Amino acid sequence: MTKTINQVTKSVLNVGEMASGAKLTVPVYHFAGQSDAPSVYIQANMHGAEVQGNAVIYQLLEQLRNLHILGDITLVPYANPVGCNHKNGEYTLGRFDPITGVNWNRMYHHNPDLVVPFVQDNFDASEQEIKAKFKQVLLDDIDQQLDHNMYGLTTGQRIAYQLQKMAHQADLVLDLHTGPISSKHLYCPEYARASASYFNIEHTLLIPNEFDGALDEATFCPWWSLAQAYAAKGRPLVLNKESFTVELGSQEQIDLDVALDDANSVLTYLSYKGVIKGVSKGANNGADSTSEQFVPAPMTRFACYLKDYKAFCSPMGGMVDYLAEFGVPLPAGEPLARILRMDNYGDGDALHYISLDKEVIPILHFASASVNQGTELYKVFTEFFTL
Repeated sequence: MTKTINQVTKSVLNVGEMASGAKLTVPVYHFAGQSDAPSVYIQANMHGAEVQGNAVIYQLLEQLRNLHILGDITLVPYANPVGCNHKNGEYTLGRFDPITGVNWNRMYHHNPDLVVPFVQDNFDASEQEIKAKFKQVLLDDIDQQLDHNMYGLTTGQRIAYQLQKMAHQADLVLDLHTGPISSKHLYCPEYARASASYFNIEHTLLIPNEFDGALDEATFCPWWSLAQAYAAKGRPLVLNKESFTVELGSQEQIDLDVALDDANSVLTYLSYKGVIKGVSKGANNGADSTSEQFVPAPMTRFACYLKDYKAFCSPMGGMVDYLAEFGVPLPAGEPLARILRMDNYGDGDALHYISLDKEVIPILHFASASVNQGTELYKVFTEFFTL
């Protein structure tokens, strides 16, 4: 019996042009689903140095070839060809558009004026019709921005809007990122809190159901607003639209073994949403066999609200020895870091211990040991709780 392998189709999306006329292109991979299960869009590397998501997409492509895929899945590595090629010496910059200075992940489009007239015109439509029609409204709105904006678009907007157009065609959206030096954590809209427990990620930031420029917000906010508008008129809807930013650890490095774990985390969530089945289509002998089901790993999952996610800035310049362990509650008064000031040696205090007067969970810290006064040293969970 011949082993069945899902066919992945590859296309190339042209997202812009350089001054020389060279095309800016992005690879796009697609699996066609076998049913009307939720569809998925996953992208990586919107920020230049945040490369681990590309390794995760590779591992997802490898595994998805042999799984039962029920919903359409689109995967986009190297989402920002400008950012991932923006080098300065050995470092990849690529967090901000070098022309405008704007964060690449704050250029997505949101039009809150679409919701009210849509509800007025489609209040009695079936739920299936509402989903199809509103998706088309979102796609038409993006096309209007791409093709008929009389003042034109920045390079970053043109890239972001074309990615967003693909994302709007999906029910579930995952944007893969990393931090500077970071633990894994998940940005989850407050209304989708239950889904956070299906990722193998110990730390979740619950973000408001509001738009602040990022892809996850640009794709879930319209649907959340639509559901709220219908509910206000006495018609509750279950739209099954979710979007997340998945922070995979530290930037400027990939680890394919860790990426396999991260891919399994994504597949666990997709299994929960009914996009895939954890059954292999082929075994080594060519016969169908049952593989390990994708189930959430047992772990304590900590969460905090975005308003309680605090940046701690250095009270002085110096050389920093980062002490606090990621992801572990740090008692009040225990040191986060110590700062070396060699200029004070012999006539002052050369070593300064830095602590907070409340319990926190360190999530990430600045990439360099050399800091100015006011540099953001750590980001920490405060007022945290378990999911």
